[in-house]
Amino acid sequence: MIRISKTSKLDGINSWSLEAGATCPGANNASVCNGCYAKQGNYRYPNVKAPRFENKKDWKRTDWVDDMAKALDNQRYFRWFDSGDMYKPELARKILEVCKRTPWVNHWIPTQSWDIPSFDAVFAELHDLPNVALRASAKHVDAPVDYKLSSVVLSGHKSIDGVKVCGAYQHDGKCNGCRACWDKSIQTIGYPAHGRSMAKHIALKVVA
Repeated sequence: MIRISKTSKLDGINSWSLEAGATCPGANNASVCNGCYAKQGNYRYPNVKAPRFENKKDWKRTDWVDDMAKALDNQRYFRWFDSGDMYKPELARKILEVCKRTPWVNHWIPTQSWDIPSFDAVFAELHDLPNVALRASAKHVDAPVDYKLSSVVLSGHKSIDGVKVCGAYQHDGKCNGCRACWDKSIQTIGYPAHGRSMAKHIALKVVA
């Protein structure tokens, strides 16, 4: 069964997600993940966790690609992974097929798996699709990565050359009509650090 969720920040745009941590192989060498928002707040509630656990099993079904494409029939923008990540190349391949079958949908896919060689081939195919913005998530705060499309967490509302700062936190944490994350003409998006876990991580980083 397809379990799609809505993130209020994203103007009601739908997303498909997995459990944070257990499905994040790229987090092993990413200090920024110590401040992961998807391990705190509402993400700890059983009713929020349940669909993410179910999705980890569901994507392995033979009919999953067909069902996902149908579920996106009326969507124009879609976000993959407001929590979790592409933890297996087989999942990435299925997501690629969904994106191919839904050319009317603009897909945004953030990932920490960008530096894992087994994903290289499928990620190259995802990059080539005009309706997909696959963004490599930087491993460390204030340290953008050299990738086709990327994102980075910023300590505060600082600016870095070539990085477009997310304006959501000027609008009560909501996108407010902005679709920069889906825009392939913008190479790097910077997200101002927020949340208690990230604040603690940055403080410890400074002390160190």
